[in-house]
Amino acid sequence: MLLPAKSLHISVATAAAALAVTVGLTACGSDDSSDTAATSSSVAATTSAASTGATGGHDHAAGDAPEPEELQATLALVADPSKPTSEKTAVIVDGQKRAANIDQMNQLLAGYGQLTFAVTDVKTEGETATAQVVITSPHGSSPAMPMTWQHVDGKWKLSDATACTMLAFAQAPCTP
Repeated sequence: MLLPAKSLHISVATAAAALAVTVGLTACGSDDSSDTAATSSSVAATTSAASTGATGGHDHAAGDAPEPEELQATLALVADPSKPTSEKTAVIVDGQKRAANIDQMNQLLAGYGQLTFAVTDVKTEGETATAQVVITSPHGSSPAMPMTWQHVDGKWKLSDATACTMLAFAQAPCTP
């Protein structure tokens, strides 16, 4: 059973605030504001992008900035309740440890409505990419929030922290 839209909206706002604080504290450790390898572009796409196989078949060298479309496709795949858990765990760093949460999220999102994502301002530092993401649900849009991906096994995968943020949005929060 889905929670009322108001409860989901409050959960999204709470998770977004927690993520912003977490990422903000992490960013305090870096003083480098001249990231010349940063890519700044925007894409708004729907979960149908994930359905067409746009899950990022690109093979990047470490540190190459991923395209916004590739990052968006991972978000769309994870948020699509029709996709099996095994596909979702494959695009999340250590995704197997979140399989039960993903199963719960799939059940809760079924019938909720389509989620879309706009990914902008992609920046890389080593094996980590950070981008600003706006999530739009049938009930409105969230403010832009930072989300992270890690370059693992030749692919950009959602970080565990970003996966947990998305799971919290769907009332399937990670436990330590």
